[in-house]
Amino acid sequence: MTNTLTIGERVAWYRRRRGMSQEVLAGLVDRTEDWLSKVENNRIQLDRLSVIKSLADVLDVALADLVAEPSLVSWTSDSGMRTVPALRAALMDYRKVTPFGTGSSVEPPPIDVLQQELKTLWDAYQDARFGYVTGRLPSLIAHAEAAVSAMSGDALDDARRVLGLAYQLAAVQLTKIGEADLSWIAADRGLGAARAAGDVVLTGTLLRSVAHALQATGRYREAVQLTNDAANYLEPHLSNATPELLSVYGTLFLAGSIAAARANDAIATRTFLTAADEAAQRLGHDANHLWTAFGPTNVAIHRVATAAELGDIQVAVDLGPRVDTSGLPMERRVRHSLEVARALSAWNRADEALDTVLAAEKMAPEQVRYHVLSRQLVLSWIRHQRTKPSTVLVDLARRLDVMD
Repeated sequence: MTNTLTIGERVAWYRRRRGMSQEVLAGLVDRTEDWLSKVENNRIQLDRLSVIKSLADVLDVALADLVAEPSLVSWTSDSGMRTVPALRAALMDYRKVTPFGTGSSVEPPPIDVLQQELKTLWDAYQDARFGYVTGRLPSLIAHAEAAVSAMSGDALDDARRVLGLAYQLAAVQLTKIGEADLSWIAADRGLGAARAAGDVVLTGTLLRSVAHALQATGRYREAVQLTNDAANYLEPHLSNATPELLSVYGTLFLAGSIAAARANDAIATRTFLTAADEAAQRLGHDANHLWTAFGPTNVAIHRVATAAELGDIQVAVDLGPRVDTSGLPMERRVRHSLEVARALSAWNRADEALDTVLAAEKMAPEQVRYHVLSRQLVLSWIRHQRTKPSTVLVDLARRLDVMD
């Protein structure tokens, strides 16, 4: 299986492998045989994860199997030639889960150097330099683990905070490139470091990463429940909330709103968006505490994304282009652009959607290359062409590795 298959073509491939007819599969997901035929022949574009997940469940495959994840991280001058396998090795080091060989051969840098190393990589992530982040995270994790092993007192808690945020960065980065299982491990490790430090805000932001990891494997209802549980954990601390806590609390609800939308729970989606908006209004402006990019604009971005997930395409088309994301980090700006492109494409405005993806690619080529939305949009446009695709579209498809 390669990146050159649409989601519909993958559904057909796995259906045949299961020895299942179109009539049977369509009935099991409460759809018509005609609908499934159109999906498999690319006449209907599958762009709602709730629908894709229902097909994956019936076919007994992982969500990632249908959406063509994970992505191969390209070697670049930024990434070097050690990418996801090196990060996997760092996360699966047996010394972290056994009593054997607990010492580290890595010399821990001073805390301020470690904190700067952390900031550099988080800033690079928000600049959508995914290869750079993936290539350098193993070193950051090794340094932070060594610091936790070597330090005591306040310095130990500082080291644990760096370690927790390093694992959170690993979790969000791995989610971006489709490595859902590794993302779960990273989120779990980060949560352990946060709890050991006794840091409520850090624990809250790691709980959000757990919610993202749940979503990456299609466990949307569990992510909704975790959002409620995590909110209950943070609420006793809100009376004198710092900007960092407000930001973490708000982004937790934003993550939950996406999970609720993917679970087709419109009521929970609205509830979470309202809670996030209240936190944003209390914060008073867009900010980037703990690299959350939280504020009124991020709430608006999620209103667009959840509308698209719920199938409210007109809302997404009307609202999406009006959201001014120029003050947000690049990763947020480009993610929103892809949502706008999805809505435009679903509204039969493919030329505008293509222009939106091309503009996003100019800003953050790696993010567009690795995101399932951009890859599947471009692939669907190629398939839907009644005449020879334009050179611009073909070139984009080849850059995204969805066309030979």
